[in-house]
Amino acid sequence: MTQWLDDLRDVAGRVPVAMVSVLACEGSAPRGPGTRMLVSAERLWGTIGGGALEYRAVEQGRAILEHPAGTWRVQDYPLGPLLGQCCGGRVRVLVEHIDPDRLAWLGGATEATVLVTQFAAHHIDRHISVEAMPVAMSARGQRPEAGTRLAEVVGQRRRAVYLFGAGHVGQSIARHAKGLPLRLAWFDTRPLFESIDGVAVVSEASIAQCVAEAPDDAAIVILTHDHALDYQLTLAAVQREAVGFVGLIGSATKRARFLSKLERDGIGAAARGRMTCPIGVAGVCGKEPDVIAIAVLAQLLQLPELGAIE
Repeated sequence: MTQWLDDLRDVAGRVPVAMVSVLACEGSAPRGPGTRMLVSAERLWGTIGGGALEYRAVEQGRAILEHPAGTWRVQDYPLGPLLGQCCGGRVRVLVEHIDPDRLAWLGGATEATVLVTQFAAHHIDRHISVEAMPVAMSARGQRPEAGTRLAEVVGQRRRAVYLFGAGHVGQSIARHAKGLPLRLAWFDTRPLFESIDGVAVVSEASIAQCVAEAPDDAAIVILTHDHALDYQLTLAAVQREAVGFVGLIGSATKRARFLSKLERDGIGAAARGRMTCPIGVAGVCGKEPDVIAIAVLAQLLQLPELGAIE
């Protein structure tokens, strides 16, 4: 996730701030490499998790603020008795006093870009690269020192979710999707939803074009107010071989009717098989909008991971 980028843009230069970065881990660890948090004398932004691990990291972050901007150090933490934890893993973290004069790279940093970190004796330089290949760091190998160069993918590429329908379930999905590795594009045909932030109101004649414009690997989630509109969108979606998911709200009866109609319209078995209906992880039976939303989002999070870079 890349919330730390926005936090750094917002905070750096206003107050002295340290950044704690997970460089590597092994075994059972709270968060993975690339996880970051910011630490000032008075507050925290983000989390690296782990309870006692984070407590120690925050201590180190506040201690490094007593040193000149650019100062950095690497700490190794076995997640065992030393920290009062039983995870059995190991985490290597970088703690640095952010130098606001060395943040030009922030302007080009977005999700799924490659960030190159170059360690110097008294500071750290970074830049965004289109050529560098990410290389994983070991949690036990030689620690970074002056001259060490690391390359990592920033954040996680978020799956595009094309959500059709801004009713109660659609609104619940949009609300609960915040903070998840999903990128929402939200559509409805009813003008009354123009006032909801994020909803694009389009005509019934053009809404299927939104499906055609969805990127490969997108998840198409269909839950409009009208069965005919649902079918129009489903027909367009199942013919997209590259989409990652086509989900349709409804019952087993609705599924059977749509499959039968798709077959009559000449859609082959492989394409018909792309339709998931009902939607939501199995075993969640509640019909409340929030329950359906969480079940659908859990289903989307179970989809195969996307590649690191678009």
